[in-house]
Amino acid sequence: MAKDKTAYVCSNCGQESSKWLGKCPSCGQWNTFREIRIAGNSAKSSLSIGQKNTPTSHKLRDIATKDEPRLDMHDNELNRVLGGGLVKGSIVLLGGEPGIGKSTLTLQTILNISDIRILYVSGEESAHQLKMRAERLSNGSSNNNDNIDVVCENSLESIINLMNDIHPQFVIIDSIQTIATDTVDSSPGSLTQVRECAAALLRYAKTSSTPIILIGHITKDGAIAGPKILEHIVDTVIQFEGDQHHMYRILRSIKNRFGSTSELGIYEMQQTGLRQVENPSELLLTQDRDGMSGLAISAAIEGVRPFLVETQALVSTAAYGTPQRSATGFDQRRLNMLLAVLEKRVGFKLIQKDVFINIAGGLRVTDMAMDLSILAAVISSNIDIPVETGWCMCGEVGLSGEVRPVNRIEQRIAEAEKLGFTDIIIPKHNTAGTDLKRFHISIHPVRRVEEALKLLFG
Repeated sequence: MAKDKTAYVCSNCGQESSKWLGKCPSCGQWNTFREIRIAGNSAKSSLSIGQKNTPTSHKLRDIATKDEPRLDMHDNELNRVLGGGLVKGSIVLLGGEPGIGKSTLTLQTILNISDIRILYVSGEESAHQLKMRAERLSNGSSNNNDNIDVVCENSLESIINLMNDIHPQFVIIDSIQTIATDTVDSSPGSLTQVRECAAALLRYAKTSSTPIILIGHITKDGAIAGPKILEHIVDTVIQFEGDQHHMYRILRSIKNRFGSTSELGIYEMQQTGLRQVENPSELLLTQDRDGMSGLAISAAIEGVRPFLVETQALVSTAAYGTPQRSATGFDQRRLNMLLAVLEKRVGFKLIQKDVFINIAGGLRVTDMAMDLSILAAVISSNIDIPVETGWCMCGEVGLSGEVRPVNRIEQRIAEAEKLGFTDIIIPKHNTAGTDLKRFHISIHPVRRVEEALKLLFG
């Protein structure tokens, strides 16, 4: 009988080594190598499950280009993050904190799909638990979901044999860390098991054109558990974010081979499941802002979706020798740059002040058009004068204090007008080639930060 072999795999990038290394030569991370055991009789990998066929090559010029129809998930937010729906033969990895709502989202989605056959593989819950959750999500009504098959199984070979028998058109694996193959002599959730199981499921998805969603656990650092190669194998990686003690959830795409990675999906957790938030501004804006200093509204865009974001700032006298600079939902290095511009170009001395920035709603925004609202909120808190109700703004701030143009200015203005704002500050350069007469909101073009602050505070 062949002896078991020992190997070491980097948990960050998947680099293999025959001996333990302190520093990974591939990604440069320290103390990331983990020992794995490879069974001596595992001559066949999980990739060899099923019959092997000789591949056939095709000339690139002979391959026909056509738009493959996507699977409609009957969820506008999920469709947007996926790039318009689920592509046939694709494999999607869904990650998130425990209890954030990953299983709820997937089960709620398949309950609304009735025209295809779906296989739900649960390695963590019993069939009775799934039925109870399905009844709760459907408000206790009796569902005739004849198209949904449920199996509680942890063996990869048994799952693939079942899929070969019933030929599902959509498969959900909950979760990939609980699935194990007999060809690897290690416990479920180990680096080797996750890698081999994901590779076998990828082979099945590509050969049968069956879309698969893998639900994955995450580590205490917020990264998806398992080898980094897991994220390289799949076509799309989406992450469910938010605090399980609060009601709002954000679905964000980290990797997407079939669409943009800048799209956001926003949900509200309710007793009957996840509600789609069609208008994100309803959770990003404080309803009563009259007389409150340190608040400024920005017209931001994530992907192709415009929404208004509330920027909150608090400026106070530093209690210690070194003033604090803290930002939640905004890049702290960019905050330091904007404060330097405010001091050098505008003349506000904040060297002895603590500055705290927060983006309302728990959203993390990367749009450069937030710069102008950050400075307005900081000045408002510093002089304790609120920004007048009905004003919003957008614009990128340069190091010389100029307000630089931003993209999709018409969508930003239209969103502000739709939500009832009366005035908006935009960069002067964005007025060229833009028909501003069709808007009923008052538009104030500015070239420099000083002009914007003079409009807001006099």
